[in-house]
Amino acid sequence: MMRVKKSVYQILLFTFPPLCLSRQIKLSCFHTKIYLIQKLQKCNRLISLYLTHAHIVKSGFLNDTFTANHLINCYVKLQETRYAHRLLDEMLEPNVVSYTSVMSGYIKMGQPEVSLFMFKELLGSLVLPNEFTFATVINACSMLADLKTGKKIHAQVEVFGFQCNLVVCSSLVDMYGKCNDVDGAKRVFDRMSCRNVVSWTSMIVAYAQNAQGDEALRMFREFNYLLRDRPNQFMLASLINACASLGRLVSGKVTHGAAIRCGHDSNDVVASALLDMYAKCGCVSYSNKVFQTISNPSVIAYTSMIVGAAKYGLGRLALELFEEMIQRRIKPNDVTFVGVLHACSHSGLVDEGLEHLSSMCRKYGIMPDAKHYTCVVDMLGRTGRLDEAYQLAKSIQVDPKAGALLWGTLLSASRLHGRVDIAVEASKKLIESNQQVAGAYVTLSNTYALAEEWENVHILRFEMKHTGIYKEPGCSWVEIKNKTYVFYAGDILCERVSEILSLLKELELKMKARGYVGGNKGLVFFDVEEEAKEEIVSLHSERLALAFGLISIPKGITIRIMKNLRMCSNCHEAFKLISDIVKRDFVVRDINRFHHFKNGSCTCGDFW
Repeated sequence: MMRVKKSVYQILLFTFPPLCLSRQIKLSCFHTKIYLIQKLQKCNRLISLYLTHAHIVKSGFLNDTFTANHLINCYVKLQETRYAHRLLDEMLEPNVVSYTSVMSGYIKMGQPEVSLFMFKELLGSLVLPNEFTFATVINACSMLADLKTGKKIHAQVEVFGFQCNLVVCSSLVDMYGKCNDVDGAKRVFDRMSCRNVVSWTSMIVAYAQNAQGDEALRMFREFNYLLRDRPNQFMLASLINACASLGRLVSGKVTHGAAIRCGHDSNDVVASALLDMYAKCGCVSYSNKVFQTISNPSVIAYTSMIVGAAKYGLGRLALELFEEMIQRRIKPNDVTFVGVLHACSHSGLVDEGLEHLSSMCRKYGIMPDAKHYTCVVDMLGRTGRLDEAYQLAKSIQVDPKAGALLWGTLLSASRLHGRVDIAVEASKKLIESNQQVAGAYVTLSNTYALAEEWENVHILRFEMKHTGIYKEPGCSWVEIKNKTYVFYAGDILCERVSEILSLLKELELKMKARGYVGGNKGLVFFDVEEEAKEEIVSLHSERLALAFGLISIPKGITIRIMKNLRMCSNCHEAFKLISDIVKRDFVVRDINRFHHFKNGSCTCGDFW
């Protein structure tokens, strides 16, 4: 790093004249030094720091490493890292504290790459890194998700003998987790001879952030068994997020109880995670109860509630929450608008949705991106305005991954309304981008089936088989007493299968007595007989899960089912009728939204 022509203290001496101590007493050099350090520790404004800096220069203590380090720390604390770096360059004998302080300052300023450069500079000097230096530079790798550099620094950790250090190893676990190398994180964690709540949190967060929620929950149980330490808010928030991703309501409630016992339930991060978890588990009323306990909800809390209401089909509630947030002068962010547009899409509020899209930049200075336009394409497509949706999709320039979601959304809408022409164009875009290829083939095949173009269905099936593309199997799961039972479409080897099939046949007869017609021809690939179609549809994974829930869960308790694909219209109609036949509430979370079936109707109003 090049030295500046004019030093910081030369500038300060020119700007600020020498100060006299307020008590006008001549103190010893030692007492003067202590006094100046105490002044630095109390500095919370730049003007006070500049004056104290000038006094340090005049008193001759700038060449004292201990005093200079306090001065550097103060500049870092007040986010003037560039001045701290100049001071480091001008120090006669900088030590490891000097380097580490400036490196941490750059990380706080969101410049981790500079921190990595300084670490290389430190290794080339006579200064040896300590545990905090390594923790700082490993944190820089975490921020950059730079696994390659992180592994190199891990090697340096071994060379300098910090492989058993608690602080360094906890940072390594966190780094590997943020770089999506969960196995690397686990290897470091397993080698640790001593662990604390921070190291356990890092490992649990690594699992939770890498879609391994079951492992995160298992680690939490092990943590509770082995340690007497209480979980911190970061561990609890990660566990709650894991429960949300898995749809584990029981585990989420248990974690909520742990948060209450530890006094973290009022923490913003934990409370927002709870809002999201209950919403994703189909308990918007619980989300609202948590929301009401927050005295000053932030944009994160409001956004979680808006997204939860949107997923549940409560579009008007989502818009009311948005208006309430604006009235409280809380500025929305881009995620808030994703929730608002999603709510408009799933509630048929097209005009409101288009108005909110146009207001993003005009009122709030937020430029719409691919996520927002995807919501609008979905909103137009659901209401049958396919041509407008198609023109909008063509006009947007996005990266392949974001474009896949956009065109996939248009493809689904085209299938819903039988627009084979647009479905063909959308599927071509998906296949060209090499994203969601299997989904594109399946949805296009279903579109051809709806139009009874069976020859095209057979051609697509042949192409899929020839190129090794397979449809993702329909999968549903239900949680009973903290245990998850998984069912696959057409699976006749599942638990209690004879009871399940017997109940489904019985319900089928009762539904037909009410006018139900099974076997939607658009949901199968071949032009098969009507009886065969009925049999195929009646073994959809959500129906198997529902039947298992009916024979396993006591009456009066809502049956909650999670599904990896979109719920088909045939099963949707069946669930409505069954809810009235057996007088039970069912909540189904599919890939798009929630459906709450009660007394023969669904909260989506048959609009999804």
